[in-house]
Amino acid sequence: MTTVQLSEISQTRAGDKGNKVNIGLFAPNEEIYKVLLEQVTPEKVREHFTGLVEGEVVRYELPNIHAMNFVCYDALDGGGSSSLRVDNLGKCFGGNLMRMEIEIEEDLVRL
Repeated sequence: MTTVQLSEISQTRAGDKGNKVNIGLFAPNEEIYKVLLEQVTPEKVREHFTGLVEGEVVRYELPNIHAMNFVCYDALDGGGSSSLRVDNLGKCFGGNLMRMEIEIEEDLVRL
């Protein structure tokens, strides 16, 4: 087993609407998707965003495209027009999620 950041094995696409953030996480294959399902849980995503996401994190699974979608509630300090955060756009959350670390079998990591 080795520790990797999600950026080494996956991709994201993210956006926002109001006070919610939507993050799509995409695996390159089924084997890595299974690892992501086990380790990138709503609880771990919420913990990763401690201090930013104040509400619930809901995960939707899309196995046919090896993806999952996270909806993070109460994540933008009220939303773009009411927040005092310097950078509170949802797309920034995708990049931030890419820094999350997980454990994975070394042979699954493609260098």
